[in-house]
Amino acid sequence: MADETPENQETDEATEAAKAAAADAAKALEAIQAEAAIELPADDIEAAVPVPETATRAAATPTQAAEPEDAGRANRRKVREGIVVSDAMTSTVVVAVVDRVRHPKYGKTVQRTKKLYVHDAEDTAKVGDRVRVQETRPLSKLKRWRLTEVVERAR
Repeated sequence: MADETPENQETDEATEAAKAAAADAAKALEAIQAEAAIELPADDIEAAVPVPETATRAAATPTQAAEPEDAGRANRRKVREGIVVSDAMTSTVVVAVVDRVRHPKYGKTVQRTKKLYVHDAEDTAKVGDRVRVQETRPLSKLKRWRLTEVVERAR
């Protein structure tokens, strides 16, 4: 290196600065990895990583984990709320469910009423009650719904 011009000195200094920055970054990375490798006590792990309640129950009782649970499964059955319009049949009520839909052409909100035949095993629902019903397997020719709860009694 016989010619030590100012341009060569600047490039050498820039190279040295880049090497020093790379070394600092490598040291910082090693420090972070060492910090992450420290084992936490069991209490801290549970606090740091939230575990779903169903997973903890399944781990606690492995025999019950094989059996399907209603709460663990995704419930894809439809739920509707309506007014009981008839309770003349045995263990069956007729529920009128009102759906508000927008008219496809005119955009006005229209009420559509659908009568559902609902299985009511204890005959608890009476005419005028507001009830919640859930879709179920076919129970008879027309019954495809079952009563889940009486939301509000008729006055």
